[in-house]
Amino acid sequence: MSLHPQVAALRARLLAAGTRPLYALGIEEARAADLAAARASGGEPEPVRAVVDGEFPGPAGSLPVRFYRPRADDTPLPVLCYFYGGGWTLGSIDTCDAICRRLANATGCLVAAAGYRLAPENPYPAAVEDCRAAVRWLSGHAHLHGGDGSRLAVGGDSAGGNLAAVVSLHARDHDGPPIAAQLLVYPNTDYLADTESRRENSDEVFFNHRSVDWYWRHYLTDPAHGREPYVSPLRAPSLRGLPPALVITAEYDPLRDEGESYAERLAAEGVDTRLSRYDGMIHGFFAMRGVLDPASDALDEAAAFLRAHLAPPPPRTDAADATEVPA
Repeated sequence: MSLHPQVAALRARLLAAGTRPLYALGIEEARAADLAAARASGGEPEPVRAVVDGEFPGPAGSLPVRFYRPRADDTPLPVLCYFYGGGWTLGSIDTCDAICRRLANATGCLVAAAGYRLAPENPYPAAVEDCRAAVRWLSGHAHLHGGDGSRLAVGGDSAGGNLAAVVSLHARDHDGPPIAAQLLVYPNTDYLADTESRRENSDEVFFNHRSVDWYWRHYLTDPAHGREPYVSPLRAPSLRGLPPALVITAEYDPLRDEGESYAERLAAEGVDTRLSRYDGMIHGFFAMRGVLDPASDALDEAAAFLRAHLAPPPPRTDAADATEVPA
């Protein structure tokens, strides 16, 4: 393996500490360990102008949302709705705190970290329903928090990337709301994937093919659901008409190939798509800015993509309204 030196050093530390894989733990223990790892590797929390906790109405009750505002003026900001990773089983708006702070400052967006119900207590389609509700609510209510709901992007990492892709599909299929861009960081895209990256990434120190299987077993009560596009977006009959996408993958990640296949299909079907693989990196690196320098590069790349697609449109000038200036 040609792991990045910082990844190799991280692996040595985890081995020395006897860190157990999350799939070897009970659900609650795994959730606590996931949050502790996110805080330990995310770096010092980057200050933003304001962080406000709130709620939005989900289909089964209120759900948490956390807003990150990067500056003090009252100009309506474009909005990024961010979905945390964790295999639909772990994670919370706390585990993506470092990512959201960095993206808010680097994009100038109002970043909204949206909560959703977790499996196995709430299996598919609960997370999809909740994330759809979050995006619909933000499109109509972001102005209450200084956002411009007409300039709305979605993003997420791992299972959060899956949910961002699925919400984009659903919005296309069901008349919105309009989504300007989708940021998909090493997303799950195919339950039935039988890929080289799934087979070759078996290192128990890091996220591996056993991790993938463990999460899917919690998320799906019926494996037949795995063929549905709102579970496996790579299996959608068509990807035409979807928002511009940035797909970020990691070399040593069991999800690498299915993420890259999704990016390639998006591009082949006319979607403005950028695929960016980070060599030497592992699944989860996007959240590890405190210990892995390439995480900062990936966050900066994501921010540049979002700025480009969420910029306000240029003022319209109709020929009838134009005033000709004499030579």
